[in-house]
Amino acid sequence: MQNKSIEDVRKYWNIRPCNIRHSNKNIGTVEYFDEVEKRKYFVESHIPMFAEFDKWSNKKVLEIGCGIGTDTINFLKKGATVTAVDLSEESLKIAKERARIFNFENKVTFYCVNAEELSSTVPTEKYDLIYSFGVIHHTPNPERVIGELHKYLKPGGTLKIMVYYKFSWKILWIIMRYGKFQFWRIKELVPKYSEAQVGSPVTYYYSKKDAKNLLRGFKIKNIFVDHIFPYSIPEYKEYKYKKVWYFRFMPNLIFRVLEKVFGWHLCITAIKE
Repeated sequence: MQNKSIEDVRKYWNIRPCNIRHSNKNIGTVEYFDEVEKRKYFVESHIPMFAEFDKWSNKKVLEIGCGIGTDTINFLKKGATVTAVDLSEESLKIAKERARIFNFENKVTFYCVNAEELSSTVPTEKYDLIYSFGVIHHTPNPERVIGELHKYLKPGGTLKIMVYYKFSWKILWIIMRYGKFQFWRIKELVPKYSEAQVGSPVTYYYSKKDAKNLLRGFKIKNIFVDHIFPYSIPEYKEYKYKKVWYFRFMPNLIFRVLEKVFGWHLCITAIKE
């Protein structure tokens, strides 16, 4: 366990909810939400393929860590009934407004809750899908979250989670840029620089073996690595997509191979037997 509390995590994500700056339009407008979604799925194009939004029509979905509701809305658009939880009150305010604007208020229930103690607040109903993208590696005790999820997934139900990958380009980049190749500082550097907002209190990262151990009790159906962020950050903040020099001249095919080997996102689909 990293030496930070759940309240440290809550405070961090309340200050800057994930993806909140993916648009410079007025927060809470249709234009803002549309641009956030467009940008998110442009940079992380593997998300719709992984989530399989179409597959969950007329199914019950539990989303752990909904943030400002981008994936939430896409499950709803495809006909799912969604229960969405998040630790951050500020994120949930935006997600709720998103649901209201797109007329999905009656198809989604939101809870502000620590996922390590999910059953203390969320009724233990059975779900067809539990979905969590880039969330549980930010909680102090991810294994407690997985323990809670067993209570909610029906037999034969699907669990889809993304956690950060240990052997990724992103971790190497962090160590090179901020640690000057001081690999022994990895546990300090990776949490601090893992997100757009510096100073994440908790960030774990997993090998495929680590992830399988975390998901004991589930049958792994598919596990893959994807996503390297190739853009220059100063330009990206200005909504310009200029690749850094070492990716600029790399053929797309080679870049995609690199993503499949050294990507930041470890995506896992598992089944409850």
